[in-house]
Amino acid sequence: MIAAIGLDLGTTAIKAGLLSGAGELDAIVSRPAPAIVADGGRYESDALEYATVAEAVLAECLASTDARPPLGMCSQRSSFLLWERDSGQPVTPLISWQDDRGAASCAALRAAEHTVRALTGLPLTPYYLAPKLHGLLHAHPAWRENLVGGEWLLGTLDTFLIWRWSGGQHYQTDASMAARTLLMDTQRGQWSSELCALFDIPQQILPQITPSAGIAVPLRNGLVLRASLGDQSAALRAAIAEGPAQALVNLGTGGFVVRYLPAGRGAPPGYLQTLVWQDAARGMHYAAEGTLNSIAAALAAYPVASCRADDLARDDIFCLAEPSGLGAPYFRGDLGLAFSAPVENLSAPRMGVLLLEGILFRVARILEDFRREFGLERVYLSGGLSNLTCLQQGIAQCVPCAIYLLPQQDASLAGVARLAAGMAGGAAAAEKVGGPVKLPQLAAKYGRWKIWLDGLLRA
Repeated sequence: MIAAIGLDLGTTAIKAGLLSGAGELDAIVSRPAPAIVADGGRYESDALEYATVAEAVLAECLASTDARPPLGMCSQRSSFLLWERDSGQPVTPLISWQDDRGAASCAALRAAEHTVRALTGLPLTPYYLAPKLHGLLHAHPAWRENLVGGEWLLGTLDTFLIWRWSGGQHYQTDASMAARTLLMDTQRGQWSSELCALFDIPQQILPQITPSAGIAVPLRNGLVLRASLGDQSAALRAAIAEGPAQALVNLGTGGFVVRYLPAGRGAPPGYLQTLVWQDAARGMHYAAEGTLNSIAAALAAYPVASCRADDLARDDIFCLAEPSGLGAPYFRGDLGLAFSAPVENLSAPRMGVLLLEGILFRVARILEDFRREFGLERVYLSGGLSNLTCLQQGIAQCVPCAIYLLPQQDASLAGVARLAAGMAGGAAAAEKVGGPVKLPQLAAKYGRWKIWLDGLLRA
């Protein structure tokens, strides 16, 4: 029996797959997403080409069944465009979340960062829609008139595709996607007039906010959209359950460490408070999130794949491994790639080990905070870098919890398909990281690294 079909609208790939009644994916179709053209700080792609590829992926997946199961869709967060209501033609490219045209807006509004954080749980950065749109509307005053007058529409990628595939009948986004715009009050679950005024964005041009699950949007291809949310939210639902004391560590291009928040609890100071999804009864599901910036870029020049666990902690040099600045809970742009001693004469393998230590120590400290605040029994690892044995073993050595390695493929696709089918979240299968090498020197170095980092933060 087919329980649902999932669609994952990623930055690099677009995927669809059928979900069985047992919660397993099959008949997965994947095609590359349209290329993103980078020009200075601009990151853009063709929205119509993206829609065409997504439609073809869905059609090819559906060709393997006569059923028309409920559809769950997840989308890259914060990428957006403007388009004409009458023709459906884009008037801007799809502007990627990577685009930094909002940097000047963020700098101008820095004094209001506390307000942004209090209402959204997020930092004021150019990744999100509001700073970029603020800059675009000031650079093109006529655009504002077209949007306010209703001739043009604004939306993230999910909004554009839902509008297009429903024949213009549904102009909406879900709570998890709206929460990443910096325009939503995530506690009240609605657009914030205060944030819209701050970014000088007319509130009436924004789409309707719906729950992430329990929706029913009929599409022209015969499917009914039952769930829609951000891709990282979908991956989190696939990885860990909400009730148990669990956390997810994803290590890829960047890194994030996430723990669902118990009812009535907020994120610890400095950590992001992420709205993961909203259920059909409009209940909000939140998580605390720590972040690591650009870790893959830090490792790119070094042979880290050959690192073994017993290579760790062979010296007393400490490292930070985030070239674009420390992420949550610190948010320090002046502290990124740093070492406690000169490293010019170290070999490439030795440099790689130091950087890996910097990553695993940052992860361990975030997990230490979460364990102290909320309790923690299990940690699940995902993302490409989590396949490095030395990272697995190093985290297991420094964190007094059971460590598990998740299957890497199609987590977002599985998460959103299960949500559309009404299935519970949490990993279906995971491999325990067993028998870590006993490295008391690593745990001891971690203690000294924390003292060194605290000194840098105070300086």
